[in-house]
Amino acid sequence: MGAIAVIGLHWGDEGKGRIVDLLVKDCNGVVRYNGGPNAGHTLVVNGETFKLHLIPSGILHRDKINVIGNGVIIDPKVLLEEIDELKGRGFFNGKLYISDRAPILFPYHKIIDELEESFRGSFSLGTTKRGVGPGYTDEINRSGLRMIDLFSDSFEEKLKRVWDLKVKISPCLDGKVNIEDVIEDYKGYIEYLKSYTTDTISLLHDLLAQGKRVLLEGAQGFLLDIDFGTYPYVSSSSSSIGGIFSGSGINPKQLEKIFGVVKAYMTRVGAGPFPTELKDDTGNYLRERGREYGTTTGRPRRCGWLDCVATKYSCIINGVDGIYITKLDVLGGLSEVKVCIGYEYEGERLYSFPSSLEILENCKPIYERFPGWNIEGNELPPNAKSYLKFIEDFLDTKILGVSIGPEREAFIDLC
Repeated sequence: MGAIAVIGLHWGDEGKGRIVDLLVKDCNGVVRYNGGPNAGHTLVVNGETFKLHLIPSGILHRDKINVIGNGVIIDPKVLLEEIDELKGRGFFNGKLYISDRAPILFPYHKIIDELEESFRGSFSLGTTKRGVGPGYTDEINRSGLRMIDLFSDSFEEKLKRVWDLKVKISPCLDGKVNIEDVIEDYKGYIEYLKSYTTDTISLLHDLLAQGKRVLLEGAQGFLLDIDFGTYPYVSSSSSSIGGIFSGSGINPKQLEKIFGVVKAYMTRVGAGPFPTELKDDTGNYLRERGREYGTTTGRPRRCGWLDCVATKYSCIINGVDGIYITKLDVLGGLSEVKVCIGYEYEGERLYSFPSSLEILENCKPIYERFPGWNIEGNELPPNAKSYLKFIEDFLDTKILGVSIGPEREAFIDLC
């Protein structure tokens, strides 16, 4: 027994929560290890839709432990609202553990996020404006506060000291926040959250030492990784395999399997290069049929064909043992389906994912074409099987299963 990782291999929204919900039955708990309230997982259980932002997907299972790791940046207000909603719907099992090392978001982080986006003008990054970037910046700059600080007698003093520093460095923040009101609001979270907050590193190591299996649930996608993604149009935390260790405290020897999740096509929210993006009727078809609107913001997602060059890049760096493909049903009804197998740039052909945004933004995708299909019941038609076989061969990675609908039972196991 050990830890199993589930990593999104695109720009997020691949359906990671969907796959975690399927795999968790064979695990004792789920760990979220990166990101913050800028991320979201949508799950459909018994006809009910759940949108989770900070709480791991295992919360929908009565007997599973749910851990919010030290790599997750927490907005206490969002977390409490999420807990209250789950309680009200009878889906909160109470087995929630929050890392005492997790960084905290404050209202001024959102204001800084909004100001920075507005100051960037036409070069804005398209953030969710949830304050996540500025919050992680404070952590790296050693001026952030963590959950353990929230319960300290010196919490008020620490927060005022940070706020004074903020105003001195950025006078435009002066008068934007009443820090006394913030202190009172956050003091109100203490009693509610203290019972859930603990040393999750010791908790996880104890579980693994007992032979338990935990599932590590990533937020965002690998192509948004701060180091390997389409920088600067990326997230502010590590969404790669490396983020698991820094964001949860487990070590590489405890990792048993690494599974990647990809959509049968590709989507992206916000700005940044997207070589296979479709700005035509086919793109609109994918968006509407796939209900491609952001879980957190509701923004329409940009849609395009599957980019196997980018996907292979993700598979190689993360060392995936196999992949799950979601939303294969959305491609149903199209007369032709395409897959990107390379790029053309200034007369040359490229078969690796470039680090240069200038190159990526001006690449012309090279496509392999496939006849379309329609899926009826739980049987894959021959054309869909050919499509999957090509992807499997190109990536040199086993496809373990495909989802053909949002419900738990709309899944075909290919193991």
